[in-house]
Amino acid sequence: MSPGQRPRGLLLDAMGTLIGLREPVGRTYAAAAARHGITADPEAVERAFRRSYRLAPPLAFPGLSGGELERAERAWWGDRIGESLLGAGGSPAPEALVEELFGHYADPAAWRVYDDVPAQLERWHRRGLALAVVSNFDTRLSGLLEGLGLARWLPVVVVSSAAGAAKPQPRPFQLALQGLGLGADQVWHVGDSPEDVQGAAAAGLRCLLVRRP
Repeated sequence: MSPGQRPRGLLLDAMGTLIGLREPVGRTYAAAAARHGITADPEAVERAFRRSYRLAPPLAFPGLSGGELERAERAWWGDRIGESLLGAGGSPAPEALVEELFGHYADPAAWRVYDDVPAQLERWHRRGLALAVVSNFDTRLSGLLEGLGLARWLPVVVVSSAAGAAKPQPRPFQLALQGLGLGADQVWHVGDSPEDVQGAAAAGLRCLLVRRP
């Protein structure tokens, strides 16, 4: 595709591009922990979470599916929750707290769609662009997109946990291209992180970077 040629499809990041959390992770974790008898400062939890997330292994589980995959996803997030509370000077996270928070972030009410997104997706759809999501998240994402009213524009959803590889690895992008039936020279990627830029480049895609406030 020449530099001036328009794409036939777009791969879209989810968190930070299409949707975002309604409240900071630290506040949600601390409030949930308090219900389980654990006291932790929300700002300290937020800092510990960001550190845990940054240093964590990829949210990707090659060869797993079904119940095994879901258990692996819960365990991965359980480690982030536990490290966030311990890093903030709190107590270890009981399994009931992990279950509560894992369920909380599966609820569309915990998320918000950025104001410009529905109209932009509709415009792209009307122009005939094929759309897919590529996200470093888990299998809860399809339900979230459905509940947030975005699924009708996004028929292909690739998450790192099920893909067995996370951005900036090229595999999630390649799976999305297969789902759309398009080549890398026909598609652009839209995301908000260095992993989006690097992963798109590794897969041979042009990347447009979104900078949310």
